[in-house]
Amino acid sequence: MAGCASVYRNHGYVPTDTDLEQVQVGVDTRETVAEKIGRPSAAGLLNDVGWYYVQSRWEFYGPREPKEIDRQVVAVTFTESGVVENVERFGLEQGRAVVLSRRVTDSNIKGVTFLRQLLGNIGNLRPEALEGL
Repeated sequence: MAGCASVYRNHGYVPTDTDLEQVQVGVDTRETVAEKIGRPSAAGLLNDVGWYYVQSRWEFYGPREPKEIDRQVVAVTFTESGVVENVERFGLEQGRAVVLSRRVTDSNIKGVTFLRQLLGNIGNLRPEALEGL
């Protein structure tokens, strides 16, 4: 019977809400964010717009193909001077990207196309690609 039970694995890293509460919009910089919640790992991304933390949850069930059942992205965007502008958590609901939480100084979401790509590829990412992360 134990062989028929689902096994779940998490890949990647997203900071918890408690960790994100330490980050102050309009005050913290890239350096202080790195001290408080760390830099994105190889599974995340650093770019000129911001830092993206990505975590996926996979279900393994017997001989079936692993299935990605959840993906979350935390986006921390910065002004040109390197000060935190937005802190947002995105998830999926019925296959569509939804905002789970947001603390912003500007309602314009930077990098929205990139976020759609990160969240829109659910199920297309192979768990083997995340081994060792």
